[in-house]
Amino acid sequence: MSKLYEIRANYDRDTIVVYQAYSSQIADPALKQQKFVAPFSFQRMTWIKPSFLWLMHRSNWGQKSGQTRILAVRITRAGWEKALSLGVLTSPEKQVYASGKEWEQEFKTAPVHIQWDTERSPRGAALPCFSIQVGLSRHIIQEYVDEWIVEIEDLTPVVRKLNEIRRGSSKSLKRFLPPEKMYPVNAEWGRNLLIF
Repeated sequence: MSKLYEIRANYDRDTIVVYQAYSSQIADPALKQQKFVAPFSFQRMTWIKPSFLWLMHRSNWGQKSGQTRILAVRITRAGWEKALSLGVLTSPEKQVYASGKEWEQEFKTAPVHIQWDTERSPRGAALPCFSIQVGLSRHIIQEYVDEWIVEIEDLTPVVRKLNEIRRGSSKSLKRFLPPEKMYPVNAEWGRNLLIF
């Protein structure tokens, strides 16, 4: 059984896979250049998610407008861990912040926002644990694009096939899903992210 707050991800010694959903206008040039380029916005927050099923729930398996292309973005673990170390939660959790004012001051200037959302099953049911979303502000997006990204892969055809399988049996779907295991977290910033 997973802990309530735990990062589960597909990762190896040096890299971790995060998922993003975009329109073809953003996805096609990103795949060609193997980095995000215009019309991708460097001025607004971009959210990266290591949970495949959570993004499937959010994008309705790549069927929502503007989220029809599912990208697997392999980034360096060094970049991912830098984001986590700079992250401030999107709500003033009492286990982390002495007061709402303390949280507000930190949140206003944080280059990275951390949000926990209910994890999902293949059929979209809520699970009794949370999935992490990492929001990269305009102050760090350029570094994400230029230094962290190792590879961008188009998962859209795979997602369409998986959605067809899902309509039949979510049990048979599980063996086709990307492998995700618990990601080790530094104790110091883990406490700041509710991972104890």
